[in-house]
Order: sequence, then C-alpha cells, then structure tokens
Amino acid sequence: MAKNILYRYNPETDNFERAYPSVGSRVLRWIKTGGVAFILAALMFAVVFYCLDSPTEENLRIENRQLRTQFNILNRRMDNSLKVLEHIRERDDNFYRVMMQIEPMGASQRLAGLDNESRYRELEDLSDADLVRQLSRRMDLIERQLLAQVQSFDQLRDAISREKEKMTHIPTIMPVDKRLFTIACGFGYRRDPISGHSKFHEGIDITAAKGTPVLATADGKVATAERKAGYGNYIEIDHGYNYSSRYAHLSELTVKQGDMVKRGQIIGRVGSSGISTGSHLHYEVRYKDESQNPINYLYMDINPEEYEDFTRKGENAGHLMD
Repeated sequence: MAKNILYRYNPETDNFERAYPSVGSRVLRWIKTGGVAFILAALMFAVVFYCLDSPTEENLRIENRQLRTQFNILNRRMDNSLKVLEHIRERDDNFYRVMMQIEPMGASQRLAGLDNESRYRELEDLSDADLVRQLSRRMDLIERQLLAQVQSFDQLRDAISREKEKMTHIPTIMPVDKRLFTIACGFGYRRDPISGHSKFHEGIDITAAKGTPVLATADGKVATAERKAGYGNYIEIDHGYNYSSRYAHLSELTVKQGDMVKRGQIIGRVGSSGISTGSHLHYEVRYKDESQNPINYLYMDINPEEYEDFTRKGENAGHLMD
C-alpha cells in the first residue's frame, strides 16, 4: 500500500522538495484522528444505548408494565374490599351492637398492631419498594379488619346466647288471660278513690272475676309472697337482670317465698284483698326498682293492633280500684 508522501515548495530552488514531518507533528496528527474517532464512537454508543433497547431490556419493560397493570387492578379490588368491610363495620357498630346493647369496638381494637413501621423496613431494598410496601400495608389492614370483625361477631353470638336466657326473665306476657279481663286503670297519675286526691299509679288495675288465675309474666324467684298492708295478698317476683314484677289484691297465693317460677305458671288468683273497691289485680313491672308502664312489656302476648288498643284503654282508664 502506497504511503502518503508530503512535499513542500522551496522558493530558493523554485522546486518542490520532499518534506519529512517531525515526530511531534506526527503524534499530534494521530491524536487528532483518534479524538475524532473516539467522539464518533461515543456518539454512536449513546444513540444505541439510550435510543435502542436490547431484546432483554424490551422484555423487562413489557414485564414491568404488566406488573403495574396487575398491581393497579389488585389495588382497586382492595379498595372495594375495604369499602365492604367499612360497611360491615358500620352495621356492626350502629345496628347489631346497638340492638344487643354492646359498646362499639374502638379503633384501637380494630387496628391493633398496625402502627409498627419496622415490619415494613425489610421491604425498602426491594425493587418497586414503594408499591410493595403500600400493597403490604393495605393487605395488613384488610386482614386486621377481617380478624376484628370475626371477633366482633363472636361477641355478638355470645351476647345473643345470653339474650335468649335474658328474654325469659323479662315480664312480657299478660298476668291474666287477655280474654278474661278489662283494664280499669292505666299507668300514671290518677284520682285516688279513697282520698279523692291525685296520685301516681305505678302499675295497671285489671278487673277480672274472683278466682281468675294470675300468671307469672317471666321466669324468676318469688321474693315475697305474703299479706301486705294496703296490697292484701301480695307477690313480688325477682326476675334477675334488674327486673321484677308485683301482683296485689289476690284472693289466693299458690306459691311461697323462695319458689322458682316459670313464665305462664299460675302463682295466685284474682281477688279483692287489702284496700280495694272490687275484684281486680294490681300489676306492676319494675326495672332497677323504677316503675315501668306494664303495657309496654306485653309484646310477646299481643299483636300490634291489640297493643294499640290496650295502650288507648290504659291511657283513658282512670278508675283506681286500690
């Protein structure tokens, strides 16, 4: 291969003479040539590296997009699950627990253990750590909420079991067969037939024929069965759960103090003993030793129409018989 030969014009000889470049000029030329080549190579590398993906990189980008799509779908599903759990929590706190007279579960009970940030630190060094950490937190929230709800329903189940027992101890039936009596006097302030003055009537007066059976209105223990001034033959039943019932002016007692009685059991008979103006039963329901309107406790023995009728009669009936 022919080498490049350099010639220079010599004015003294008016002729072109061969020139021999120095070592320094040769080195400088090589440096310039190499620099241009390096710059061109760097530009080509940058174009290839930043503008063109290798097959492996392209596959990773596709996989990353798919993972993000799946994460977004999963995230939306968790959002829906949390909304369902929140709806269940609201029903639990504002309906089921109110109905069963149980205090709502507090946030500290439902979210116990979720304030420990150290459980997420091991995820920080992973790829897409923020996404994974966020997903882990939301999954923990769902699991904790579900566990709390299971515990709440367990408490409600136990409460219902207790309520079944409690219901048998609440005075919820008529003390006399409803076909055999009339309400003579209702609950509240009434005119006393003896003194003529207004006084608070703590129960209801039920007129019925002498000897008509009187029934225990709930399960319980006979606390008193004796003759009592003013009340005549008198029975008081302690039903537990802060409830008690009283039956006065009986002609006969068929139970004694200390007896355990069941709802519907005959405990005596209607009469006119004590201070009384005729054959009747004076009946009281008490809660925490406070008198209650007995008509409000008859929901197991009468239908809504009968309840409305008894309520109207109780409010209008003002003829005290004791």
